[in-house]
Amino acid sequence: MKQIRIATLQGKWNTDTQANDAWYKAEALKLQGKGVDVLILPELYHTPYFPFEENEKYFDMAIEKNDALIGEWQKIAKELGSIVVFPFFEKRARGIYYNSAFVFERDGSIAGLYRKSHIPDDPGFYEKYYFAPGDTGFEPIKTSAGTLGILICWDQWFPEAARIECLKGADILIYPTAIGWDKKESKTIYERQKDSWMTVMRGHAIANRVFVVAANRTGTEGDLTFWGHSFVAAPDGFLLSEGKSDFLGSIITDLDFSEIEFNRRWWPHFRDRRTDLYKDILDTWGTP
Repeated sequence: MKQIRIATLQGKWNTDTQANDAWYKAEALKLQGKGVDVLILPELYHTPYFPFEENEKYFDMAIEKNDALIGEWQKIAKELGSIVVFPFFEKRARGIYYNSAFVFERDGSIAGLYRKSHIPDDPGFYEKYYFAPGDTGFEPIKTSAGTLGILICWDQWFPEAARIECLKGADILIYPTAIGWDKKESKTIYERQKDSWMTVMRGHAIANRVFVVAANRTGTEGDLTFWGHSFVAAPDGFLLSEGKSDFLGSIITDLDFSEIEFNRRWWPHFRDRRTDLYKDILDTWGTP
């Protein structure tokens, strides 16, 4: 049996990069002495959510893997003695950018890197203009607190990504996220959209019998109002914790990994898979 404590930081864009980062660092350091094993930041936490428009100037906000900000958060991981999931706007080379997340170990070393695989291009979410599709694949990252399946935002709608991470041994699916309502949409569908977002990820927890964590931002940026509601779901989909739409700060949740084995014994989804029948899922569009 293994028990761990995780914390999600739910925040909003705070004026500018320095003020924003100062807030997140201060909130992280408040967790000292609270026994947190894994700390998770929201998607693109160190920038505004700039993909609401296509504008070349935002490429200047990207950072490289040796940027000072990354080193500062490695030090925070070491100071807290916690693993840190650190999403960031990555500049890999001239003209090549990714929506990425580092995982830092408790000693500040790099445990792994994930680059967002599914890139949206929807009204208010013009990410294809900025981000190349990730090239890391779906490889869980082994840490001292368990094996973490890191996926990012739009990835959360794809059961294939969740399944592959879990087949490869993920104990927790972690989704740093930036999602909300567009003011041009009818308010009558707002709650339905949020419910769909939570339901699909709770479905991944149930179908794979693992823990699922979503760390979303909140606040209003441009036409988007991010809905917060960062949450943790148990392997049966039960909500263990949830932050409200306007909550700012950390949400701490205790996980017991023995629940994964218990659930998989009673609900043996992996045992009953029929891989011999699944080749059609590789068709690009399916049969009309």
